[in-house]
Amino acid sequence: MKRTTASCCGTPAREGDPITEIPEPIQRDLDARGGLPALEKRLPSQKKLEERSRIYQALSDPIRLRILYTIRDQPLCVCVINRFMRLSGSKLSYHLNILKESGLAEGENDGNWIVYSITERGRRLLQCTEHAGK
Repeated sequence: MKRTTASCCGTPAREGDPITEIPEPIQRDLDARGGLPALEKRLPSQKKLEERSRIYQALSDPIRLRILYTIRDQPLCVCVINRFMRLSGSKLSYHLNILKESGLAEGENDGNWIVYSITERGRRLLQCTEHAGK
């Protein structure tokens, strides 16, 4: 089916957009599944995509993965974590905050110390990264 508008989905064309067409087999499959509106409903919300993006970004850094492995088996204070990381205090704090904000680790005050532990979500995702590398 040849399209004569620049957009196959009926949205206004932007300057410079090429005229597009959807191949007939794809159009049939789309129609059988409810068309473009149904496809759009199956996409995760923007909020969910942003949340997943934060998680994937947190897991994409080897430093943060090493921190998660360090706290995987038991909660540890920053001083013990840093024996393995050997980072400046501000850099370690930066990475721990990313892990906390993404829901992969949590920190609990214990007197003068903050003790970090991996969350259940962090544990599950760490296991996924182990299986992905096999």
